[in-house]
Amino acid sequence: MPEMTFTVRWPDGTVADLYSPSLVMHDFLAAGSDYPLQEFVDKSAEALDLASARVKAKFGFECTSAMQQKAEILASAAHFTPSSAVRVLSMLPPLEA
Repeated sequence: MPEMTFTVRWPDGTVADLYSPSLVMHDFLAAGSDYPLQEFVDKSAEALDLASARVKAKFGFECTSAMQQKAEILASAAHFTPSSAVRVLSMLPPLEA
């Protein structure tokens, strides 16, 4: 199962490299795009839940790394106002054309 990282800029300018055990994140977010904070949290959480479910279907257990990443996103987002935005800087590996 291919893994990926996605790099975001939080509303305070902090840049973070985030992890997904699946390329499914490409179905929810796009590099170079800005998302309202709650939309980013919701899309990331849904994608990470789906990625974890795919790991469970393949290996018989959920992906603890995906669940940890989801928890870290929720914790980070709690520091910002709901009206702020998150920018997705990059997604690696990128989708093939």
